[in-house]
Amino acid sequence: MLNKQGDAMAGYLFVHFTGEEKDGEQIYFSLSRDGLFWNDLNDGRPVLYSKLGTCGARDPFPVRSPLDGKIYLIATDLRIEAGEGWEAAQERGSRNLLVWESEDLVHWSKERSCEVGIPGAGCVWAPEAVFDRQENAFLVFFASKTKGAEETEGKHKIYAAYTKDFREFTETFLYMERENHVIDTTILESGGRYYRISKDETEKRLILETADSLRGTFTQIISPTLAGLKGVEGPEGYLLPDGETWCLIADRIMEGTGYLPMLTKDLASGTFHILRSGQYHMGRTIKRHGGILQITDEEYERLGGAYGAEAVTS
Repeated sequence: MLNKQGDAMAGYLFVHFTGEEKDGEQIYFSLSRDGLFWNDLNDGRPVLYSKLGTCGARDPFPVRSPLDGKIYLIATDLRIEAGEGWEAAQERGSRNLLVWESEDLVHWSKERSCEVGIPGAGCVWAPEAVFDRQENAFLVFFASKTKGAEETEGKHKIYAAYTKDFREFTETFLYMERENHVIDTTILESGGRYYRISKDETEKRLILETADSLRGTFTQIISPTLAGLKGVEGPEGYLLPDGETWCLIADRIMEGTGYLPMLTKDLASGTFHILRSGQYHMGRTIKRHGGILQITDEEYERLGGAYGAEAVTS
């Protein structure tokens, strides 16, 4: 399988955090050859730390830029372990996202803080980015709790902005609003269409939608599989090495048991095959909301050499 730059992809990097314990809200790395069996790097310790803002980093998401070839890593500026609690995080949390950048996945820039949240936003959660070819820029989107003039109470909505370099951003705009709270959006591209998967924070279930453009009108795809999963969040998706099978993973936050992989060859069908225990291994540590990047064999070997990978037998 080739990436958009034409390089052969030979593995995956999973960037994530682990929880609200000490150092859990920092940046952890894991590797996989097949996207199903994962090896924790750096002996299960953080690879990157945030010393800005709240001094915590959650929901990290890596992207490879077709504009300059760099890998950018964005994350939520949030540390629940500091003790202020979830109400404070939602109502008066950081309006910044954290950014690291690298050319080789081993040597990273110092983190920087970029303000993208609108005035009055209570938080900027789970930022992700997808390259919009029509705009020749990344669409960066995230959840913020806001209260409009006509609203009696605040609600989580998805906001977005465009950037080319993850330094300068366009004016932030409302990207998605639902009747219920919505957070944790991810977007996949397949067969010329976009598939958007988000968490209904009120119902605690995932919703699947599709559109023919990133700024187009998304329509919901009924998915009995996703409707049957309650108490999950942090959806992420990626193509497995056959180039045909999509792996959708969801964090079983209510159970506290980590990510559950589900497979499909047709996102439009809404039907996913949930893997059984033994058909996957997410590594030694329970992984919380993160992002997955396809990498080359050279990058895989470089990461393993730099941080050491625990062996996992598939």
